[in-house]
Amino acid sequence: MEEYAWVIEYLPLGHSSALRREAAVQLVGTQFFTLLEATVKPEASIVLGQKIYVGRDQRNEVSSIKGRLTYDQLTEGAKDFLPKMLKKAVEERESDFIAFINNARPISIRVHTLDLMPGIGKKNMEAILSEREKKPFESFVDLKARVPTLVEPVGVFVHRIMNELQGSEKYYLFTKPPAHMKFGR
Repeated sequence: MEEYAWVIEYLPLGHSSALRREAAVQLVGTQFFTLLEATVKPEASIVLGQKIYVGRDQRNEVSSIKGRLTYDQLTEGAKDFLPKMLKKAVEERESDFIAFINNARPISIRVHTLDLMPGIGKKNMEAILSEREKKPFESFVDLKARVPTLVEPVGVFVHRIMNELQGSEKYYLFTKPPAHMKFGR
């Protein structure tokens, strides 16, 4: 379960199709990138990009979590803002993503976990594996310096997370598959 989430859409009057008009927010979780919708407390001040507490204890801005959303259920505004927040999330959790690069292993004889990352082709993967044998990567700057052909490390992760949220991946590395999806697709 997510403890914190970023606001990617604020609907001060709720959804136009809702029977009960109450302020709502669409959110992306900071840990598992779960897409959520929640109702907002009347006295709360909400700003796009704001990090808010959504855990089980006393919440300041959110009165209740309405539920999990799929990517297609997001508003167009939320879809547009989501990549910016994912970039911020990846940058904030740099050590987690560098650990992923340092610890990625083969999935099968023919497929390595790094093969699943957009923008990391065979040459980049071989360079990453070779460099991390010498010394584990310490940061995105270190990764980029030692594997200069890798275009944008943060963008690689953002692209992958977006693909997972849109349901277009077979394997889920950073998010949980939508509830309607069956294991292994």
